[in-house]
Amino acid sequence: MIVVTGATGNVGRPLTRALAEAGEQVTAVSRHAAAAPDGVRHMVADLAEPNGLEPALAGAKALFLLLSGDMHAVGAHPADIIGQAVAGGVRRVVLLSSQGVATRPFGTTRIVIREVEDALRESGLDWAILRPGGFASNALWWAESVRTRRVVAAPFGDVGVPIIDPADIADVAAACLLDDWHADGVYELTGPEVITPRQQAEAIATALGSPVRFHHLTRDEARAAMAHSMPVELADDTLDILGSPSPAELRVSPDTQRILDRAPRPFADWASRNVAAFR
Repeated sequence: MIVVTGATGNVGRPLTRALAEAGEQVTAVSRHAAAAPDGVRHMVADLAEPNGLEPALAGAKALFLLLSGDMHAVGAHPADIIGQAVAGGVRRVVLLSSQGVATRPFGTTRIVIREVEDALRESGLDWAILRPGGFASNALWWAESVRTRRVVAAPFGDVGVPIIDPADIADVAAACLLDDWHADGVYELTGPEVITPRQQAEAIATALGSPVRFHHLTRDEARAAMAHSMPVELADDTLDILGSPSPAELRVSPDTQRILDRAPRPFADWASRNVAAFR
């Protein structure tokens, strides 16, 4: 049995489906009750609570671990989850980490994730660490403004990074959970090309068949908006990358294609598949 945390999210949902379609027994874990694919067990658990994941781990052979934003709060100890996995008899953990652990290691949120990575490496389990950069699905932040006003509002409109489709992250995670060849590897996951927010707006407009205007936000405006859905430190870390990506953060990694034996999906593909959110 494989446990998938964050199972209702943009990565967890396609990962759960892929594992079930591969014939695996899957336990989908989320903080709130939710529908699950046929044959998949769903459990509600709060990873921020001590021992919150233990019931789901009973009998599991593998765990996909995604840390939600509240795991970075003061007093949280997300690295303890690795010990829970060991105690529960789990043999393999695939951790969704962050590219920033390598490129900006001293940010508050990066330090927390690094501690989880270190605990996993020292656990004696088989492991794989996935370090994606920006997610294509972050464009859903613009869904309401596109639906109501045909506007994308974002900072740093002409600064791009090689964002990745969450469905590709899910496919890589499935491969790492199921295939021994990917054990004990750290994989940097990016999309196939650098793309700016303005270009993302153009791709959404193409998918809609309708013009979409780009409106530039200041950093402070963007920070205030992001702080409603994530810790302020994480918002600042994200804006640092979006505003001034390093050469490492601009690099298109070969790891996605190496694992999946195909090119990563471009943002235009994501926009076409998710166009209903913007109508």
